[in-house]
Amino acid sequence: MTISALSAHANPLHPNPSIGAPHREAVKNGILMAEKLGVDTFITFSGCPGGAPGDLTPNWVTCPWPPDFSDTVKYQWEQVMIPYWKEVNAFAEARGVRIAIEMHPGFCVYSTEHVLALRSALNSKNIGANFDPSHLFWQGVDPLFAIRKLEDAIFHFHAKDTVIDPVNTLVNGVLDTKSYSDLINRSWIFRTVGYGHNETIWRDIVSNLRLVGYDGALSIEHEDGLMSQQEGFEKAAHFLKSIMIEHDAGYAFWT
Repeated sequence: MTISALSAHANPLHPNPSIGAPHREAVKNGILMAEKLGVDTFITFSGCPGGAPGDLTPNWVTCPWPPDFSDTVKYQWEQVMIPYWKEVNAFAEARGVRIAIEMHPGFCVYSTEHVLALRSALNSKNIGANFDPSHLFWQGVDPLFAIRKLEDAIFHFHAKDTVIDPVNTLVNGVLDTKSYSDLINRSWIFRTVGYGHNETIWRDIVSNLRLVGYDGALSIEHEDGLMSQQEGFEKAAHFLKSIMIEHDAGYAFWT
């Protein structure tokens, strides 16, 4: 038995000091714990700051216009997020710990291009992605293309699915702030692997992970409102066991 990663799914950029400070402390302590346990990967979110200095609530921007929104994104990245992660990444790297940012809407880093932009801004390969396809499916991202684009920037993988509700989405689109418990009215909901997308897609995901050199864990994350934790975990484990590639390919004798 091994520990594939530690995590503190926090918002270390939260502009309210009473929230942001303990979240930043959780990130720091998680990195220190990973070092002590000999775990090389620590997972968290990029965080989302306020829209301007003095704000007390996060401001997640989803469009470039009016221009206030573009100014907000520029402020969040250049004045808040990049300086913070430059410091924390150096702290982690000095302790032999990689940072795996989970791409998640609601935070500054929620797509493939954001992971790569942050790596470029920090000029560091010590920061990468915790790849959770469930957060990409509902945004219209094809995980196969995202995996191929990220390549060795994938440090960890969450095995979780999403189903797009064809009725609600065609009426309301995919941006949805209704409670996750309002299953029948949401545009999309998280599902156990195999209950949102078929086996072929998941076989392709596993194969493309192998293709880009990922040989880490497929970590089951249960957030399926239609199944108990026990049933969701058991079904996910059974499903993944049948499609995982467990052994080295060996010599390609046919060449």
